[in-house]
Amino acid sequence: MTKTSFRPLEELFNPGEFVPRHVGPDLSDRQHMLETIGMSSLQELIDQTVPSSIRSTTPLNLPGPVSEAETLRRLRALADKNTVFTSCLGAGWYDTLTPSVIVRNVLESPGWYTAYTPYQPEISQGRLEVLLAFQSMVADLTGMEIANASLLDESTAGAEAMALLHRSGRGKGDTFFIDEQCHPQTVDVLRTRATPLGLNILVGDPWEDPIVDGCFGVLVQYPGGNGHLRDLSPVVERFHENGAGVAVAADLLSLCLITPPGELGVDVVVGSTQRFGVPMGFGGPHAGFMSVNQKHQRMLPGRLVGTSVDVNGQPAQRLALQTREQHIRRERATSNICTAQVLLAIVAALYAAYHGPEGLKRIAQRVHRLTAVTVAGLAQHGFRSTAETFFDTATIHAPGQAEQIVEAARQRQVNLRLVDQDHLAFSLDETTSSEVVETIWEAFGLSGLSVAELDASTSDGIPSSLQRTSDFCQAACFSEHQSETEMLRWLRRLSDRDLALDRTMIPLGSCTMKLNATTEMMPITWPGFSGLHPYAPADQVVGYHELITDLEQMLVEITGYAAVSLQPNAGSQGELAGLLAIQAWHAQQGHPERTICLIPASAHGTNAASAVMAGLKVVVVDCDGQGNVDLEHLDKLATLHAEYLSTFMITYPSTHGVFEPEITQICARVHDAGGQVYLDGANLNAMVGLARPGRFGADVSHLNLHKTFCIPHGGGGPGVGPIGVGAHLAPFLPNHPVIKAAGPETGVGAISAAPWGSAGVLPITWAYITLMGGTGLTEASEIAILSANYIAARLSDDFPVLYRGENSLVAHECILDTRWVKEAGISADDLCKRLIDYGFHAPTVSFPVVGTLMVEPTESESLATLDSFCDAMLAIAQEVRQLAQGDWPVDNNPLVNAPHTAQDLAGSWDRPYSRELAAYPLPQLRNDKYWPPVGRIDAAFGDKNLVCACPSLDDYR
Repeated sequence: MTKTSFRPLEELFNPGEFVPRHVGPDLSDRQHMLETIGMSSLQELIDQTVPSSIRSTTPLNLPGPVSEAETLRRLRALADKNTVFTSCLGAGWYDTLTPSVIVRNVLESPGWYTAYTPYQPEISQGRLEVLLAFQSMVADLTGMEIANASLLDESTAGAEAMALLHRSGRGKGDTFFIDEQCHPQTVDVLRTRATPLGLNILVGDPWEDPIVDGCFGVLVQYPGGNGHLRDLSPVVERFHENGAGVAVAADLLSLCLITPPGELGVDVVVGSTQRFGVPMGFGGPHAGFMSVNQKHQRMLPGRLVGTSVDVNGQPAQRLALQTREQHIRRERATSNICTAQVLLAIVAALYAAYHGPEGLKRIAQRVHRLTAVTVAGLAQHGFRSTAETFFDTATIHAPGQAEQIVEAARQRQVNLRLVDQDHLAFSLDETTSSEVVETIWEAFGLSGLSVAELDASTSDGIPSSLQRTSDFCQAACFSEHQSETEMLRWLRRLSDRDLALDRTMIPLGSCTMKLNATTEMMPITWPGFSGLHPYAPADQVVGYHELITDLEQMLVEITGYAAVSLQPNAGSQGELAGLLAIQAWHAQQGHPERTICLIPASAHGTNAASAVMAGLKVVVVDCDGQGNVDLEHLDKLATLHAEYLSTFMITYPSTHGVFEPEITQICARVHDAGGQVYLDGANLNAMVGLARPGRFGADVSHLNLHKTFCIPHGGGGPGVGPIGVGAHLAPFLPNHPVIKAAGPETGVGAISAAPWGSAGVLPITWAYITLMGGTGLTEASEIAILSANYIAARLSDDFPVLYRGENSLVAHECILDTRWVKEAGISADDLCKRLIDYGFHAPTVSFPVVGTLMVEPTESESLATLDSFCDAMLAIAQEVRQLAQGDWPVDNNPLVNAPHTAQDLAGSWDRPYSRELAAYPLPQLRNDKYWPPVGRIDAAFGDKNLVCACPSLDDYR
């Protein structure tokens, strides 16, 4: 027998096949890039870039890499360990039917889920249009004047409402009243938020209980958590008479039928849009909402989409009132929210548009009628509802039988909610059928009842005095897309207007816009992951618990921390959770007076906003001329505040794009002063496999799974911000009032509504880590550093790199100094708008240094794409030089007129440069051209003339 000429089977099976699919540059590309930088090998580059003092001495102890087919097989096995029962648990989560056209063309479309937050509005008009519809939908249904573009979930939205009312109260008091019928997770999140701010929480009956002195506001559940539908008017009247604001947590579907809170004079309405087509996903992600009256519009937390005009006077959308955001106002911001839930808000708005107002009413009426019929059938046999008025939820009095009935329903694969030994509750939803109603009756031991007969004889549970009479969702978008053909074409038109990762590189610094692989994304719409209620019994969610435990251990290994909590559903919430853990530890140590938080001047604005929410006082540490923390100033402040120092927050690698070599010294100095080190994990993509923050001095970090670990940004959410902590802080991780297994008994309370936050997207990160394995993850970090240094080398002659680390190298991103273009009358913003003409999304503008661009290429971009980006930047630099030498007027040139639309080129042309230069500044653009749908947008006009809802049909007429 002759020896085979083929490679060994071990190689032919190729378990590491995914790694080169995720990492862009191949071996020959890497060699070219290294030669450009002046390095002989990738190992030499890493050795000279990452300080030896923090380098890991052992490789990541993770299995893999694993092939895509095997990873999907393992995920399918985990999903199959979950059992999807019919959920009647309610309490804020309800099953729903996501229209297939939206599943396939939005939830599963990279044109939607790989987009970034629409800070560059000219290339974001598609998703901005739908977000405007979302705001209109929420404002209409709640009866309020203005709504934001989503919050993280209902419970955190309730906490934001509390904070808003406290700010607007201006010293009226520090006590907040919570309706005892608010969902338990909401009560707990509000307690968590109130404690560090020195606010007192009272829980009771807002219709009956006395209003104490110093009460600045109330949160009412509408309808109540027990299902009881009550008139809000008496609550509004008595709290307003006492000078307190009124916030309402409302069920959005119920508002199709019942009087909207805004018509009753409330100040704030919050809630969740989950039941508008967004799967339960074991608790998230879902789009929370907040709507307010005009008096509070400039206090709205989160993002707000408004209509303005472009240079041609055409209507165009953009983010409004951005000076409210933590990026700019830092510790004075209205909230620490950065990432919201844009993708899920888009799904909810499209769901409303697909059904239209009449379709939504029909769904709501069906849910209500089935509930009324169920209650009537039970009442005939002595099982009475505790309330005569309701929408979709009923609490049933069953003395001594509640547990037995819940178990009987479970045997029939229906989950009911146990209240106590004498009461149980159920909530019906869009998916409920007559068969489900009959199954509920059977669990109570009833037979012989007819849904049809009871439907004919049963009255509604909504009294006429509480029935809605006003119209809603009257804008054109809610009436024009109710055939699948029209919806499909609308979605195509919308996505064509935007630039996402499926179309081009998004080189945003500090954002890590890397590949969100299709294999990673596939499982999130499987019913075994998407169809589960977060309060489902533990024996029905075995696969989820196994996946969560796996992922926590993976992240422990990667970070070097002792424990991880997955509950925070955004990086901002991870920051808050980490800071609260630190404060709880200080209190346990007998030092509650430690409330000073030191933050470098270069830090992300969310750091300061989160510190204030955690009850800390922010003191800014200077940076030196190289962009590093000024050690002398840090020493001075640590000494000055030694008795009160709580925390030093630092982003590492720094927001200046370098590994600061003194990081271990910094950690030691803070610890010597009695403080703790919070290391912001926003830039962890430069460290995975190379350094573990939990082992070089940090005490806590939040990780952005939507950056480093491949959960897509979704146009501005979802995000996941788990925290890793040292062993001494592990007892103070978040916990949950309903699901005790979600955190330690001594924890700081709930940070998010759901026990494990946005559990529905955790399979993405589990898949990424499994596909890459320890070696692949390390390679990704190395190539991210290589790509950033390659861009720095290619562009530094025209755009000097502002900060470099040791050996004149950068980490995974670099700051390009574009301030020299001012001499030609050009701004960094002009460069970004001109990049659109070249087919690229802009880098991060003027952060952390005004007048600069921060570029992060990630490991996923190929050498060809990196070169195309560099070619575009170099061509733009040449255009600036031409302008400077007088080739074009300062007020009429390709840069200040950018971006150029097709309409611009089709009309008369009186500009001092050619149409060809405007549209095709590089030859390759002729083969693949992105046309922006609008010209440059006038943001100031939009803020002065605030319009944050879709025009009605009457406006069109």
